[in-house]
Formats: sequence, C-alpha cells, structure tokens
Amino acid sequence: MSDYRRNGKRKRSREPRDRYLPVPRQLRENLLSIADSPLAVPAQQAQEIAKLLSDNFDDVQIKNEFFDLLVRLVLEQPLKIPFAAAVILYGNDSNPEITTEALQRAGERLQEAFNAGHWRDVKLLVRFLACLQRLFEGEGVIPLLDKLFDCAIDLQEANENDVVGLELVKIILLTLPYAMGYAENSIVPQALEILKKTEIVASMKLPIEDLLESYTGSTDEKPVHYLSLIRLLQGQMRNEEARGWAFAILPPFPKYISQQVDGQDAMVTAPALHPFPSLDIASPVNAGPNPLFPEAYFSLYADQEVETVPKTDDIAASLIRDTIVDTINILDFNRDAVATLLVNLDCYWHSETFIKRGMPFEKIRLGEIEGSKSTWKPEDMVLDGIFSQVFTLPNPERKIVYYHSVITETCKKAPGAVAPSLGRAIRFLFRNLDVMDLELVSRFLDWFAHHLSNFDYRWKWQEWVEDLVRSDLHPKKAFIIAAIDKEIRLSFGKRIKKTIEEEFRYLITEGKEKEVPDFKYADDRTPYAAEGALLQSQIRKKAPDAEIQETLNVIHAKASEAGVDDVLIPSTDAFVTCICYIGSVSFSHLISIVDRCKERLLAIGQESEAARRQIIASIVAYWKDQPGNAINIIDKLLNYTILTPISVIQWALADHLGAGEALSESWTYEMVAKTVAKVTNRVRQIVAARLQEGLTQEQIDSIDETLIKEREGMRSYFKFIDDAANVVALGINDAFIEKETNGELSAEDAAVIKAWGKRWQVVFRRKAQVEETVVGEQAVDARVRLLPVQMETDPKVESQNGNGAMDGVTVEELE
Repeated sequence: MSDYRRNGKRKRSREPRDRYLPVPRQLRENLLSIADSPLAVPAQQAQEIAKLLSDNFDDVQIKNEFFDLLVRLVLEQPLKIPFAAAVILYGNDSNPEITTEALQRAGERLQEAFNAGHWRDVKLLVRFLACLQRLFEGEGVIPLLDKLFDCAIDLQEANENDVVGLELVKIILLTLPYAMGYAENSIVPQALEILKKTEIVASMKLPIEDLLESYTGSTDEKPVHYLSLIRLLQGQMRNEEARGWAFAILPPFPKYISQQVDGQDAMVTAPALHPFPSLDIASPVNAGPNPLFPEAYFSLYADQEVETVPKTDDIAASLIRDTIVDTINILDFNRDAVATLLVNLDCYWHSETFIKRGMPFEKIRLGEIEGSKSTWKPEDMVLDGIFSQVFTLPNPERKIVYYHSVITETCKKAPGAVAPSLGRAIRFLFRNLDVMDLELVSRFLDWFAHHLSNFDYRWKWQEWVEDLVRSDLHPKKAFIIAAIDKEIRLSFGKRIKKTIEEEFRYLITEGKEKEVPDFKYADDRTPYAAEGALLQSQIRKKAPDAEIQETLNVIHAKASEAGVDDVLIPSTDAFVTCICYIGSVSFSHLISIVDRCKERLLAIGQESEAARRQIIASIVAYWKDQPGNAINIIDKLLNYTILTPISVIQWALADHLGAGEALSESWTYEMVAKTVAKVTNRVRQIVAARLQEGLTQEQIDSIDETLIKEREGMRSYFKFIDDAANVVALGINDAFIEKETNGELSAEDAAVIKAWGKRWQVVFRRKAQVEETVVGEQAVDARVRLLPVQMETDPKVESQNGNGAMDGVTVEELE
C-alpha cells in the first residue's frame, strides 16, 4: 500500500541518484581522505588514486589540480606524507611521468622554501622526497642531506651560537628514518657517515639552553632532565642502529601490488628511476622571518613505570611527536580539523604502533591486554604533543589559547579516551609544581582554569585537600588559590563556590563573592571620607573640573595638616578609588570614565612619580579580591601612557614586594610579565620597521635613534626586575631580614620565599636573553646585512606579541 497515495493514485517512482563524481573531485576527495579510516588499507587507496590519475594524466587541468593539491597536502598534513608518496610510488609503475611531475613540483617548492628560510616547509618537502627514495638514481636524498650539513657547519663556524645550523641538522636527523625505511637498497653506510658528522653539532650546547629548562631546582628534584631535541635525535638514531634500523612504526607499502590484465597477473617490471631534484644553497642563508631557538623535548608521560608513549631513547618518540606538533601549528586556522586528525593518529602509522583507542590505563598497568604488542596509548601521545607546545620555551609558535582550544576539541571528539589521560597529565603537572619553571606554572594555571570553564568547572579537588594545610607561599597552595581566582575571573564567586569541595570554600571570601567591591569612603571612619564621597558624586555627575579640583584641594589641605609629605598621594587615592567604584559596573563603563578623566590622570603622573604608583596601588586595593580586574585596568592605563612600564614594575617589586611574599602571587607575576611584553613588543616593532625595504636615510636615522633609546629602556627594566628578584633570592631585603629576625617568618617560609626569587630570576633572565638574540645590536646588524636576500624572497618582517604570535608593522604605524 505504500506505493499508493491517499487518493488512490500510484506514486511516481523516484529517479535513482547519479552517484558518479567527476574525476577531479574523485581524485581530490580520495587524496584528502587517504588513511583517515582505521578500516581502510592505505596501500590499496594509494594504488587506486594512482591508477585514476594515470588514466587521466593527459588532461592538463586534472594534472595541475592534482599536483597542486599533492604539494599542499605535504605542507599542511604531515601525517599523510608517506601516503602521498605512496601514490607517486604506485603511479610510477604505470606512468613514470607522474613521478617526474611530482618531483618537479616538489623541487621548485623546496627551493622557494629554502630561499625564504621557511624551515618547516623545507623539512616536510625533503621528507616527502625521502619517502620516494627507491625511485631515485644513485644515492637519492643522501647528497642533499650532505649539502645541508655542509651549510650547517658553515653557519656554525661563522657564529658558534647560530641556531639555523641546528635547524638544518634537525631536518637531516628527522629525514634519515624515512629515507632508510623506504629505500630499495640499503643506505646504511651513507647514513652512518652522516650520523658521524652530525655528532659534532649535536654535542654542542648553546649558552641559552641553560635558561630553557622546564624544571628548575636540584637535579634530584627534577622529574625529567633537560632533553635537547638535537642530542636526543642523535642518540635515538644510534639506538635504532642496535635494533637493525627497523623503523617499525612507519606505515608499510609493498613495492608492487598485483594487477590484473585480461584476467592474468601482469608482469612486474622494475620501476623507472629518476634524478633527484637539485637545490641551490645561497650564501648567506636567509634565517627566516621568525627567530629560532634550541628545541627541548618535553613530555608528561615518557620514561615512566607504565610505558604509554615511546621512551625518549626510541626514535618513534621524535618521529610521531614531530608530525603531531607540525599538524597543530600548521592548521591553526581550523582546530576542528586538527582535532580530527589527532584523534585518528593511530591510522597514520603501522597498525601495531598503538594499542586500541581508549584502553584504560589500569588494564595496561596490570598487563590485562590481549592481542596487542604495544602499550602506547594514542591519546597520551596526542596530549603529550599538544602540551609540549603549551610548555615550549621561550615561546610557542602560536598563541597559547589556541592550544587550549585544540585540547578542548580533542576532548569533545573522544571524551571517553582523552579525559582519563588528561587527568593523569594534570596530576603530573601539579605534583611537580615545586620545581617547574615559573612561566610554565603560569601557563598551566591559565590552561587549567580555561579548561575547567569549558566543562562546568568540574575537577576532583578532593585530591588536593592535603595541600590546604600548607603555607599560602608554598607553590601548590599558591596554585590552588590562583586557580580559584582565575575561575572566578571567568565566572563569578558564588557559582565557583558551589563547584568546589567544602574544604576549599574558605578560599572564596565574602569579598570575592561580591560583584561590586565596597566603597571605602562610605565608611565615615576612613580618612577623607567626606571628601571621597563628594568626589564620587562629582565624577558620577560629570561635574566641572574646577569643582573636582576644589574637592582635591581640601584633601591636600587636610593631608598637609596631618604631616603627609606628598599630598598628591591621598588625593590620587581618593580620585582613582572613585573611578574604580563608579566604573565597577563593567569594563567599558570604566574606560569611558577614564577617557573623561584622562588629562587629570596624566597630570598626576607628570607631577609625582610616587602619585603615579599610587594610581596602581589604589586600583589593586579596590580590586584586591578580584586582582584580574586590576590587571586589566592597569594594562589599559599603560596603553593610555597614564602609567609607565617602570612605574608598574617598581610598584610590584618595590612598594608591594614586602619580604618577597608578592612573588608567590600569580597576579603579580601576570602584571609584571604583561608589562614587560608590552615593552619588548614595542622594541620588536621598531626593529621590524628598521628592516623594511625602501627606507630613506632620514627614516633610518630616526628609527635607529628611537631603537637605541627604547632598547636601553628595556634593558633597564630587566635589570630592575633581576635586582629585585636577586635580593629576595639571597634573603637580603630589609623586610625579609626584619621578619626573619622577629620570628614572623618560619625557616620553611623563608626558604620558600628565596626559591620564589630564584624562579623569577630564571624567567626574566631568559626573557632578557631572548630579546637580545632578536633585537640586540648584533642581531639587528646581521638582519640588516641580509636585507638584499630578504627583499628577493619577500618574507614578512614580524614582531612578537608576547604570546608566541607575530604581527607585521610598518614605518607609518610606528610613527
């Protein structure tokens, strides 16, 4: 009856859908989706794509579109490089011109990338060529690797602190496994010769590496020692030699797949061989648009009792990590696609590389697994890779919040598999807070609060209840306090109080639950209460400046009678407190009031440096229960030049320092770090302007003069911070000595405060050293000498925004 309508008439049958896809679309979809499914056989997929391409190779449009896509796939999805190469391998059997075209396209793009100093593109293209090793005449990729090494040595001889040479050696060491794994004939002798040479560079340690360690403190306290990526790769390749150069994780591709012709097996012929693309290495080498630093290998799961990721002495650790990190950093414009690729990580390696997805950790620990030779969890490997970027020193490639979003997306796509691994990562990080680099603690704090905000602020706080008895100065107790403050910043106090355990609720005081802090001048017992209340009314009602000044003069007179040395201090306190109170409705409301009062605020700073610092003190005092708001306001006043960087730094590390307790407050670190980032970004913008082409001599002189002034100012700020931290680290500041003498500081707290001083020193000495390598005289002069090379390749000159992201700048914007 379903064939008839209600009126008794027969339904018209539907025409079958035409499922035929045009050839270009078939090639595109098949290539982009290769190896994405755990049920697929990548070798067969590659053969089918190769056959379809071969059958339509005479179509110029199809050919151009396919090879454009192939190169883009190599550069955008590193996990699929071996599969892209497999298409060419099988295509070569039926039509050698496919290989010729692929090599020409890859060679041209490789030359462009090398000339521009785009080292990741160089690495990925060379890897693609290495996967085609069996198709080359002679030694294939080996001569190119030798040439890259010679270039690295030249760079090292010219400058022993050169990092571009290290980058070239890294490319060599990450290419060899693919070349050896996919070679037709053994290239072991050539590989051993290369490894013998790279040992020289890999054994070197640059001075800045001492400042790039993820964990500080004594050697015994560190959960993981510093692992230079170059030295690690060198050792891993030597270990692979002992395993017989197996490279067992690489996806296998049979040399030949049986093909049928008229029902009979076709005769198998030897593949056509091709010359390796040439690469011209210009001198001097373009270092690229972004500053390079030595890389360290960071892991949360490696070398532990239960092996859920490759050991650090296994080349698999570096090969898999490298593809994960590149995938994340390349596809930053599409975190959903990144998460999809990461969740499918096990599809892109040998089928026995990983254990089944979502395998419970306890089952692995107890050995209750069947049918798997591996204990490596793909979820652990993915999270290890993402966190390695969150905790990259000195700066990750992308904004840190981007990595937050990748973790969130990965959790959403595979919550059952990822969440338990994430919990283990959090516990590992919290357990080692005492010895973790302070900047990394800050990043962990930001991510932790942000992550909880995406999942209803749920966390097993009960696990940390034992740390509540510690002093507020202890790193773990300080982290708990800061994490709750961050959550309140992202939500509000009353809601967060409901999400945490009873034992933690005392940390959310009554003041933290208030959305609008109390106005201190509403209390008649407060000095200048009457004037403060009147001033608040005048500002709110937009009274004339003369009336406001009259009220301030009354405060000045009373302060003078009370023996106050600088009468601007109490009047500034009243004025700024009133602004904060009126503007507490919203940040935009506050900014509108600051705009109205900007001239008076500027005049305060010009008249008295102490009064300028009082602006900061008053803002922090008003928002003492929600310091995040104070930081945002101070940041905005820096933009308005109402405050100066040195005034913020001096207030935080002199007026507010105390015996050193301030160094344990996360918001104090955040305030100083943000201020320093503004300064360094300004200097980088000036350098970027200097490196633009077509400048007149007058412009060059003007920029150079500004650069010298701003650079010296930056150095003075770093020196002030270092001196202040050093005094605390040595325990020789007056407040520390006084409290220690009076017994107000226990021996344990005194030791903790000194440790905070050392941690601050490490962070800001590193930041200072990083800036010297980017904007110091030698660095800038070297870039200026390379201007002709840069003009030819036309890369964008960039400046750092303090969070790893880079923004272009022009002379006009600078002026």
